[in-house]
Amino acid sequence: MSSLTWDLTLAGLSVGTAAALTGIGLIATYRATGVLNLAHGAIAVVCAYVLRNCVVEWGWPLWLGAVVTLLVVAPGIGVVLERFVFRPLSVLGGDPAQTLVASIGVFVLLVGGSALLWGQGARDDAPELVSADPWGRLAVVLLLAAGLGALIRWTRFGRELRAVVDDRPLAVLGGVDADRVAAAGWAFGAFTAGLTGVLLAPYVRLDPYGMPLLVMEVVAVAVAARMRSLPVAVVVALGIGVAQSQLTRLHPEGWGEPLLQAVGANLFVLALLVAALVLPGVGTRDALPRPARPRAATPPGAWPVVLVLFLLPLGFAGSDLHTAVQVPALAVVLLSLVVVTGRGGQISLGQAAYAGLGALFTALLAAGRFPGLPQLPEPAALAVAVLLVAPLGLLTGWPAIGRRGLALALATFAVGVAVSRFVFAQPYATHGLSLDRPAGFDGDRAYYVLELVLLAAALGAVHVLRRGRTGRALAAMRDHEAGASAAGVAVPSLKLLAFVAGAALAALGGALLGMGLRAFDPAAYDPVRSLLWFAAVVVLGADSTLGALAAAALLVGLDAGARGGVAAALIGVMAALVGRFPSGPYEALRSAAARLRPGRRTRLTPAGQRVRARLRGSPPARGLPPARPAAPAPRAPVRRRAPGAPLLTARGLHVRYGGFAALSGVGLEVRTGRVTAVVGPNGAGKSTLFDCLAGTVRPARGRVLLDGRDITALPAHARSRLGVARSFQRLAVFPSLTVAENVRVGAEQGRGGTGATERALALFGLDAVRDRPAAGLPTGTLRRVELARALATGPRVLLLDEPAAGLDTAEVAAMAEVLAALAADGTALLVVEHDLDLVADLADVVHVMAAGRIVADGPPGSVLHAREVGA
Repeated sequence: MSSLTWDLTLAGLSVGTAAALTGIGLIATYRATGVLNLAHGAIAVVCAYVLRNCVVEWGWPLWLGAVVTLLVVAPGIGVVLERFVFRPLSVLGGDPAQTLVASIGVFVLLVGGSALLWGQGARDDAPELVSADPWGRLAVVLLLAAGLGALIRWTRFGRELRAVVDDRPLAVLGGVDADRVAAAGWAFGAFTAGLTGVLLAPYVRLDPYGMPLLVMEVVAVAVAARMRSLPVAVVVALGIGVAQSQLTRLHPEGWGEPLLQAVGANLFVLALLVAALVLPGVGTRDALPRPARPRAATPPGAWPVVLVLFLLPLGFAGSDLHTAVQVPALAVVLLSLVVVTGRGGQISLGQAAYAGLGALFTALLAAGRFPGLPQLPEPAALAVAVLLVAPLGLLTGWPAIGRRGLALALATFAVGVAVSRFVFAQPYATHGLSLDRPAGFDGDRAYYVLELVLLAAALGAVHVLRRGRTGRALAAMRDHEAGASAAGVAVPSLKLLAFVAGAALAALGGALLGMGLRAFDPAAYDPVRSLLWFAAVVVLGADSTLGALAAAALLVGLDAGARGGVAAALIGVMAALVGRFPSGPYEALRSAAARLRPGRRTRLTPAGQRVRARLRGSPPARGLPPARPAAPAPRAPVRRRAPGAPLLTARGLHVRYGGFAALSGVGLEVRTGRVTAVVGPNGAGKSTLFDCLAGTVRPARGRVLLDGRDITALPAHARSRLGVARSFQRLAVFPSLTVAENVRVGAEQGRGGTGATERALALFGLDAVRDRPAAGLPTGTLRRVELARALATGPRVLLLDEPAAGLDTAEVAAMAEVLAALAADGTALLVVEHDLDLVADLADVVHVMAAGRIVADGPPGSVLHAREVGA
C-alpha cells in the first residue's frame, strides 16, 4: 500500500471513528427511549466548549477537565434532558411529533446558548484530548460498541431495555423502572456526544453552528443501521470515512472536478440523503400530533395590533429600518411552514434550502447567469425564480407520500443539507453574486413597503389554502391521514400540493431576504436555520398565520442586539417545554389566566359541600342520581331481503406478514341491498380482509372487484370516489374541524353531491352539534360523525369495522335501525363485528373466519353458534 493511500486511510479512520461514536450514542438513546436525539451534535459542541473553558480559560489540567466534562457534564446533560424534557412527553403518551419538536428545541436551545455564552466566532485553540493517530480512538469505539452490545444482549438491564422499547406501559406493569432505563440511555448517549465533541474540536474549528451540523450529518450511519445494529453503524462509519478521504486523491479535469470535490468533502451528506430517501424509513408513526382540541381562537383585536406593529417601522431610519426589512421577508418563509406543517401536518426540516434557492435563482437570473435564460430585471427575476423553485418542492414532497414521522423528518433535513453543501457552498454556483433591489425600491422605506405588499399577497394565498374545500382536505389529512383517504381525499396529491406551495412561498421569502441584505449570503440559509424556523412556527402556532408573523418578529428582533443567539435560546426553551405545555405558550397563558380569574366557579367535593352547608346553616344539597340511558325498545326482527346482485367481490385473497399467513385464499361477495357480516376470533384475519376490500392493504394474490371492475390496485381514496366507503374500529374523525366540516369533507371528496352533508347530519341526529368542534365530543357522538361522513360520500358499498364499539345499548339500537334502512334502500353493507346479537338481528349472510380462512357461511341462525366463531 502506497504511503499516500495509507495516510489517507488513517485520516479517514479518524473521521470514521467520530462518526461511529455518534452512531453508537444515537442508537443507545433510541433503543432506550425511542427518541432520535437530533440534539446530539449540540451536546457535543457544549461539551467541547466546556473542556476548552476548563483547560484554556481556567488553566485546569487536561485530565481533570476531561473527567469533569465527560463523566459529569455530559451525562448530567442527558439526565436533565430525560427528566425535564422527555419524561413529561412519555407520560403524555410519547407523541412522536412533540418528541421531535422537543428534540429540535433542545438542539436550538443548546446551539443558541453556546452562541450566547461563547460567541459566534470559530475558535482553533481547543485542547487535544487524543493524538491524531486514529488507533486510540478506534479502540475506544470498538470497546464502547462491544460493551454496549454485551450489556443489551446478556444483562438484566439489557432485558429491561428491550422490554421498555417493545412496550413501555407493559414493561412498567411488569415491574421495570422505565424512567431509570431511559435516564441511563440518555446519560450514555450524552456521554458519547461529549466524547465526539472533544475529539473533533481540535480538527474542525470550534463554533456553535458548524460542529452541531457536522455531527448531524453523520446521522446517516445510525439510519443505515436501522437504529438497532451497533456493528453495522461502526462499519458504515469507518467505511464512509475512509472512502471520503480516498476521494480527495482524484482530480479529474473539466466540469467534473468541482462536483467530485464536493462529493469527496461531503460523502456523509450524500450517505444521509441515500439512507433517508432509499432505505426503509425509521419509525412509522405519525410525525405531527393530531390535535386533541381545536386550535385556539385568535385573541380579539390581535390583527389590528399586528397591522400597526408592521407599519410602525415605516417611521424608522438607519440601521433600525435596515433590520426591520428582514421581518416581512422571514414572515413569508415561515408562512410556508404554516401550509406544509401547520395545515398539512407534514414535517419539513429543509425550508431553508428552498429559501436559499429562491435567492440564488433570483441573483442568477438578474445577472444573466442562469443556464438557458436571458438576463431579467429584478421583479421578473423574482417571479421566475419562484416558478422555478416551486416544482423542486417535489424533492421533499415525493418522499412524504410513503414516509412520515422520523423518516420524513430525516428525508427533508437530508435534502436541505444536500442543497446547502452541493449548491450554496460551491464557488462555481455562488461566486461573485450580488442581489440588487427592484428599480424604484432601492431605499429601505420603499423596499419595506414592497415587502408588505408581497407579504399581504402571501397571507391571501395561505388563507385560500387553509379555507374552503382544499383547507378542509388538508386539515383532514393532518388530523387522520387514513380517515382522510377513506373519505376520498387524494392524500398523495395533496401532500405534493402542500410541499410545492411551501417551496414557492419559501423561495419568495428567501429572495426578499437576499434583496434586503443586497447580497446572496449562504450562511443566511444554513440548514440549522430550518430547524430554528420549524421549532419557532410549531411552538407559536403551526396552523396560525399570526404565529408565523410573531415568530418572524421574534427571531429578527431578539437577535438585532449586540449578542446573537437570544432568539434561538428562547425558542429552544419553549420547544423543549412542549411536553409541559403541549398546546403552546398562548394556550398555557390563557388557561392560567382562566384559573386565576376571580369570578371563576369551582366544583366542591362532597366533603366541601357539607362544610359549606354547616357554615351557612343549611342542609347540604343532595346530588342528582346519575342519569341512565332509556332502555331501547325491543328490536323487531329485520325482514330478510331478496338477494341482490354481487357488487363487491373478493376472490382468492392471499396476504402474508413475514412468515405469517393473514389471509389464505379468502373470497366472499357483498350484494346490493344486503348486510354481510364477518365474525371470528381475534387474529382470524378479519381486519386484514377488511383492509384489502377498503384499499389499505394490497393482497399478494387474488382480486377485488367492484361491479365487475378490478379495483385491486386502486388506493383507498380512489375506491371511495367509486362508491366504497368505510369506517374504522378506532375512531377516525378530524378533531380540529367541526362536526359539519367533518361530514362535508366526505361530501366534497366523494360522490354525495349537493345536499349530502345536510342529509347525513339529519339522518344521524347531528344538527344540534353541527357547529361544535369534533374534539371533546362523546364517543357515541363521534361514532355517528364518522358514519355520517362515510354516508355523505354517496357510497354504493359501506364497509363498517366494529361500528358498535364504544356505544351504549340505546346507541347501538339506533345505529342498527339506520343501517337496516340503508340496506333496504339498496346500499351494500359489510360489517365486521364482535357483537353477535347485533349481527344476528342485522345481517343477511354471516361469514365465520378462523386462521385466515372462511370456515363457515350462511344465514345468521345457522352459523353464529358454530364452534369456530369464538368472537
